[in-house]
Amino acid sequence: MTTSTPPLREAARAIVLDADDRVLLLRYDENGGFWATPGGSLEDGEDHATATLRELREELGVDDKAVELGAQLAERSKDHLVGGREVRQVEKYFLTRISAADVDPAGATQPDNIREHRWWTLAELRATTETVYPLGLADLVTNVLKNGAPLRPVVLNG
Repeated sequence: MTTSTPPLREAARAIVLDADDRVLLLRYDENGGFWATPGGSLEDGEDHATATLRELREELGVDDKAVELGAQLAERSKDHLVGGREVRQVEKYFLTRISAADVDPAGATQPDNIREHRWWTLAELRATTETVYPLGLADLVTNVLKNGAPLRPVVLNG
């Protein structure tokens, strides 16, 4: 019996911090509801940095000029359904700094199924019982704030 590997879907995601080191997350209702970092799949010919900026613009109405795009912090690989089709999504997470005032959901061109956005303190992230992706986000951000970006991206599970 052979098992086939789902098709690859490359994605770029932003770990967005404001001046107070709060983390911006988006809430979705599917799969029982969860919070996640902004981002999505790469378009043909697009690199991860360009995709990160495009996704912030599409999902949150953030102007590219307002974004300070930093290093890749982490990577995660997960098989899941997208549009009813199983894919192996490989996500690269980039440190991104923006002002909370630059988030304008009314200017979003593709808000997808986003129900709300919220800025979280690290204490709130650690204390929540809600599902937050990627798992281990609070620890990752804490380490980055304390030690700077890792030399090599951290591999995240789940």
